[in-house]
Amino acid sequence: MKYILHVIIISLFSLTIFSCAKKEESKSSSSSSGTTPTTTDNTTTTDNTTTSSSGSGVFVAVGHSGNIVISTDNGSSWDNATSPTGNNLDEVTFGNNTFVAVGLSGNIVRSTDNGSTWDNATSPTANRLFGVTFGNNTFVAVGSSGNIVRSTNNGTSFDNVTSPTANDLIGVTFGNNTFVGVGSSGNIVRSTDNGSSWDNATSPTGNNLREVTFGNNTFVGVGYSGNIVISTNNGSTWDNATTDNSTTNNLYGVILGNNTFVAAVGHSGHIVISTDNGSTWDNATSPTENHLMAITFGNNTFVAVGYTGNIVRSTDNGTTWDNATSPTANVLRGVTYLE
Repeated sequence: MKYILHVIIISLFSLTIFSCAKKEESKSSSSSSGTTPTTTDNTTTTDNTTTSSSGSGVFVAVGHSGNIVISTDNGSSWDNATSPTGNNLDEVTFGNNTFVAVGLSGNIVRSTDNGSTWDNATSPTANRLFGVTFGNNTFVAVGSSGNIVRSTNNGTSFDNVTSPTANDLIGVTFGNNTFVGVGSSGNIVRSTDNGSSWDNATSPTGNNLREVTFGNNTFVGVGYSGNIVISTNNGSTWDNATTDNSTTNNLYGVILGNNTFVAAVGHSGHIVISTDNGSTWDNATSPTENHLMAITFGNNTFVAVGYTGNIVRSTDNGTTWDNATSPTANVLRGVTYLE
């Protein structure tokens, strides 16, 4: 009898352990199946982020009366953004998650939310600022009377820098740890210490230079009378580039994209392109006769802006161009892209 009772007790104990084990297994399975959707969701989010990153970014253009317009669909359509100033804005750049635009009376405005909202930044000058760029965590702007200002706190405030020229400086860019500015009478200045000090470089032209860019270890500047100058030694020395005979219109902007330099900004909508690193240039067909004032490149798309709010774009490396619908009739003088 005792033996039978002992067997029954052992059986009941084993059954209890087995039942608990099944419950714990069921709980673990439930947790595991709960983890699976989370993992799947994370994967989806990652995929979407990747798609967004390789998809369209944000184009921002600025112009007269403080006009700021933005595009979030690769330059196809544009909307007005609220501007904190009524002063003309001449140029805009992007760096370190911040847009910075500069213009009349030393006005500097910035946005840290993809161009949706803008605020005034503290400026050290009342001189007009024509150009702005970003490099090595430093914003540098140039302007009338050789004015150069820089910011090392993400564009919140700027300080004056000693300039080697009294000529107007119109354009500025950054490449290979070198800032290069260009301006009136072919003036070219450069800085190799993060914009702290500047020196004059020998220029091959007396024509006004309006813009400069960098790519493929080459600086390219453009200006009046179709003048194009290039430097392949970090801006130390410069040479004139060979241009198409009909390229005598003033050129106001230049950019590199997909190994193609495009100077798509000039009188009567003039557009020229170079596929040999700026050595030679040819005309491209333009969809407008309005003056084009600035150009940028992003997500395999060139975008140029100009008079009467004109916006044109090319998705085939500058070969063909189309007009985009603009939300403004104001002159647009600067454009950039958020990568």
